[in-house]
Amino acid sequence: MGAESILVVDDSATIARLLQMALAQDGYDVRVAATGQEALAAIDELCPDLILADVMMPEMDGLELTRRIRQDVRTANVTVIMITARGMSADRLDGLAAGADDYICKPFDLPEVLARVRGALRRSRELKAQSPLTHLPGNVRIEEEIDARIRGGVEFALLYADLDNFKAYNDHYGFARGDDILKLTARLIQDVAIEAVDPDAFVGHVGGDDFVILTRPELAPKMADELIAAFDRQAPGLYDPADAARGYIEKEDRQGRLQRFPIVSISIGVATTELRRFSHYAEAVAIASEMKGYTKRSFGSSWAIDQRTV
Repeated sequence: MGAESILVVDDSATIARLLQMALAQDGYDVRVAATGQEALAAIDELCPDLILADVMMPEMDGLELTRRIRQDVRTANVTVIMITARGMSADRLDGLAAGADDYICKPFDLPEVLARVRGALRRSRELKAQSPLTHLPGNVRIEEEIDARIRGGVEFALLYADLDNFKAYNDHYGFARGDDILKLTARLIQDVAIEAVDPDAFVGHVGGDDFVILTRPELAPKMADELIAAFDRQAPGLYDPADAARGYIEKEDRQGRLQRFPIVSISIGVATTELRRFSHYAEAVAIASEMKGYTKRSFGSSWAIDQRTV
């Protein structure tokens, strides 16, 4: 993985050079632009991870540059730190209103600038590693957590959960209510896994209606049972009263035939180090996913654990 990239935008060659040297010495890939137009051209060529922009520049100031960065879908999420000689609270509010993530006043202290940059980039990495819908750790963090346990020889159980009949629900009620189910499931899993069963459990969102939980092997059965019980209590309330009372929704297939889809349920597959060892995170995920596929053949919420030694 290459060094994180930073674009310094300042019409003062002295300040730009000072920042470039300090940031490069801290391990970043640094480019410099003297004007807002130069900055836009540099951003278009290679979108940086972070932009340090002076507010007071000729032609296009830092506020306008930030607004344009935020208006472009390709750069809307790039971290922007504004640098200015104006320290009034109103000026800071102007910068934040334009879309800046942070604000540094001149004369600045280089160690403070470096600390602000490190903090902003760390927050940006954390956000990228999260599911934008549920704010749970995403695939990158899930992989890191599983591999850390494998490398450290830590005993663990991996619970892989997904929702049954979710697509039919999504098609019937729309994406907004589908998203509500995913957010509710995320909160429910956190409540059950961390608050009720294992305070040290790790919960992640793979994507769509797929979630993972990492816990101790001996806690996996209890966690699966309690998660299913909690989900089944909530599921009927996600439906319109008439559909909940019936216990299903109806949807036409491609041939125009009316099909019935039961209330959404949850299926959980469990892989554990209790009887076998894993050499890679993908191996553990594959086993848990296989068990999840097995248990999905049964009606309603259920779970299955891998008992094979090889």
